[in-house]
Order: sequence, then structure tokens, then C-alpha cells
Amino acid sequence: MTLDLDAYFTRIGWSGERRPTVEVLRSVHRAHMLGIPFENLEPLLGGAPSLALPDLERKLVRGERGGYCYEHNTLLAAALTQLGFRVTLLAARVVLGAAPGDVRPRTHMLMQVDVEGESASWLADVGFGSHGALLEPIPLVVDAELLDTPRRHRLVHAPHDGPLEMWELQADKGGYWEPQYEFTLEPFEAPDYEVINWHIATNPRSPFRQALYAQRTLPGLHRALSGRTLVETADDGTVTERELGGPEEVLRVLADDFGVRLPEGTVLPG
Repeated sequence: MTLDLDAYFTRIGWSGERRPTVEVLRSVHRAHMLGIPFENLEPLLGGAPSLALPDLERKLVRGERGGYCYEHNTLLAAALTQLGFRVTLLAARVVLGAAPGDVRPRTHMLMQVDVEGESASWLADVGFGSHGALLEPIPLVVDAELLDTPRRHRLVHAPHDGPLEMWELQADKGGYWEPQYEFTLEPFEAPDYEVINWHIATNPRSPFRQALYAQRTLPGLHRALSGRTLVETADDGTVTERELGGPEEVLRVLADDFGVRLPEGTVLPG
């Protein structure tokens, strides 16, 4: 199956020229980030999201839902491939929030994108549920910096014992570079993510089974919901935080503020 590009571009509000250029890559990436929210409701409610393209189109494109990294990046990879880009799927270890010495598994999906005529590849990722996520792709060049306004990122090489170079994405946090995740350029295939997705969605120790996480990037504002804590970060750095009252208010905020509408009668844990 191929993705319905007309429906996808309507969903993300993009109407540019459909050619495999760097400008198209940048603008589609940003439009996807602004157009589709991040959420982990499927695992939280006891299921495992399907990564089949028809199901992703039904949920993220035609339904009022979002998803997590495997869903977002599988969807973007399909769109970019149909536009004529060469896409290589990758996997990363999330180091954001890790304690010194922690070694986390490679559970985050991202991709390398090649544009004909361009010497450098690009790192694209619309599925990292964090305020440090890329708004636009960044060149896969050591020490490359990207001002993806209002954010700023860079790529560096990290110490590593393996045969492939280890890349680290860092986000500017007002004067210091905060590591987000690390990855090599070893290609991964769709069956690899089926295994990782099942583990993340069903393992009782997975954070996505234990609490609600939702993110929405909007012009001028980033919203994050963790459990019942709603945090809004404006582009000027102003942060407001409040605790939601209970499951009913959480469902209302998800619908009104995140654009995530669940079926009638859905009961959230806790």
C-alpha cells in the first residue's frame, strides 16, 4: 500500500511543490511536527499500536489521534519515499534523563534521508516526544548546528567502542548542550521495529505502560502532558505548569489542547 499523500498533506497543512528537495524535506518535517501530536495512549490502555501503513493512515491522518516514534516516523518515511527521497531507518539510545553509567537499549526510531545532488545526508525525526525534539532535519555532519527556530540543535560524535561512529543529538538548553539520544548509521528494517514496538508497548516496566505522555508543538508554544501534569513552554522561555483534576479533565485537555480525541466511553487508568 502507498500512503494517501493528499490526505497526509491536508492533515499537516502542507501545500508545497512535491519534489525531493532539501526545502521540501525541511518544510514537510516542520509541518508534520506542528500538525500531528505525540501520544502513548495505545500502550497505556493495554494495546500495542499497529505499524501497518493503512492503520497509521487511519489513526494519525484521518483520525483525531497522534502516536509515538514508531508511528510518526514510519508515516513520515512512507511520505518521503513516495516523494522520491532515499530513506534509511535507524535506531537510537535515548540518553536524555539517563543517570551516569546507564546503558539503555536502542528503542527510538529515526531516519537518515538522502537528497539527490546533495553531498550530506540528513537526520530526520518527527517522533521524539520531548521539547528537545527536532523541528527540522539536521545535516548528518559532525559538529553541524541547526537553528530550527525557536530551537537549536547540534550533532557531535560520542565516545564509543564499536566499529561504527556514534552520533549524539544535542539540544541547546539556554547556554548548555543537553544530550538527547545516540545512534549509529546501521540500517534497521521494519521487522526490527515490530519487535521493539511490541516490547515498549507491552513490557510492564516500560514507561509508556505506566503513565500518559502527550506532546503538542504549536506556533509559539509547546505543550507537554505527563500523567496529570500539564506544562506549557512559550518560545520566549516562559513556563506555566498546573495539575489536572482527574481523568475527565485529562480527556478534555487531550481533546481541546492536544487534538487527541478518544472513543466515547474511554476510561483512563488512575
